[in-house]
Amino acid sequence: MERIKYILNIALEAVFLNRTRSILTALGIVFGVAAVIAMLAIGRGAKKEILEQIEMVGVNNIVITPVSADNSNGEDEEENGQQQKESTEKYSPGLTFQDAQSIARLIPSVKQVSPQVSYETPVVRKQEQVNTTLTGVNPNFFEVFNHVLEKGSFFSEQQMESGAPVCIIGPGLKAKLFKKEAPIGKRIKCGHVWMKVIGVLKRRDYKEEASEDFRIRNTNKNIYAPIKTVLVRFKDRSVVTAGMLQGTNKGNPAGASGFISSNKEKQMSNNQLNKIVVQVENSEQLSATRDVIKRMLLRRHNQKEDFEITIPELLLQQQQRTKNIFNIVLGAIASISLLVGGIGIMNIMLASVMERIREIGIRLAIGARKRDVIFQFLAEATIISVIGGLIGILLGVILARLITELAGILTIVSLVSVIVSFGVAAAVGIVFGWMPARKAAQQDPVESLRYE
Repeated sequence: MERIKYILNIALEAVFLNRTRSILTALGIVFGVAAVIAMLAIGRGAKKEILEQIEMVGVNNIVITPVSADNSNGEDEEENGQQQKESTEKYSPGLTFQDAQSIARLIPSVKQVSPQVSYETPVVRKQEQVNTTLTGVNPNFFEVFNHVLEKGSFFSEQQMESGAPVCIIGPGLKAKLFKKEAPIGKRIKCGHVWMKVIGVLKRRDYKEEASEDFRIRNTNKNIYAPIKTVLVRFKDRSVVTAGMLQGTNKGNPAGASGFISSNKEKQMSNNQLNKIVVQVENSEQLSATRDVIKRMLLRRHNQKEDFEITIPELLLQQQQRTKNIFNIVLGAIASISLLVGGIGIMNIMLASVMERIREIGIRLAIGARKRDVIFQFLAEATIISVIGGLIGILLGVILARLITELAGILTIVSLVSVIVSFGVAAAVGIVFGWMPARKAAQQDPVESLRYE
């Protein structure tokens, strides 16, 4: 044990005696470890974002939305007439409750179905007015999208069946309309209808890119009411006619005042529903279920494809695979820095052996064993590598924080990545220090003492 301590002291003295050279030798390890930690932090952050987005869009969900099937583009009257004739022959009622009910009843792989109808509407309470989205939902909606209540309760069966004027609000709307009082049991005016607040949702954080790519709405300022309440008390979509779908006023259902009109809303109002979200039992059934739903809806809509079916989870998985490939490439590039650092350590240690041949000869002549010399030079290389690894860890954590602050990319530095990076740095010192150490131990003591 004393011999080991003595050899370690000699190695430490040699490292700190040539501080500048030791620091320059360790730079490759420093930058390599820092790059590896930063890349692993970016990859871990990207994975967390993907998981959060999957939670927001719901697990194993299929989203069905109506689209405009009107392909007329101002061509001559004859072509327009032909299109109208074809449109009449292919009359479709749009996205309806019957579609949602048929999907839930007839497809075995479907776990639950959440039909939705939405309107942009002003919400008033006392002197405060906020423009927000009112969405009619069934109880499945909150389970499908993993919404949690902060206060209050979800809709009861009686409230759903009777179309009761009750609602659940987002935390953002609560902060705006109920600054210093509890909202449960209070009434707010949505459009022209007074509604009683029975619940407040827990706050969720939303990424802007998630909203664009996967149509995830920020629900923090939204209002949710029983779907029957929205259909009966706000705008009656119970009857959808061919005239509505062709953009005319003929057969237009009675509308309610107080809504914010837009071209998108006018297009959506030609359908009973704005969206149907279908949750399947497991992810392996997503693609097959989508194909069955498409065939079913085409048959129900008279072969008119006036709907779009998307699977957010598959898109997210593809995005995750792309990010994983990107992170692997970046990690490989960062690992090259460690390799270069190891080669630098080996070169410097080989030069150190040549400079210290007389020292090696003296040590061997006074009784040092070859393994003592190997251990001494191996310890020097490992010490340089470990010091470089420690500095690299600190630099990597700082770099990850800067990436988050300056580039807005989420990074998560984990203990595992720190331990792995440090272990690799130490291993690099041992592996690349072995050859110079072995070369030093193989020196002939007599020839070493004669070396000038």
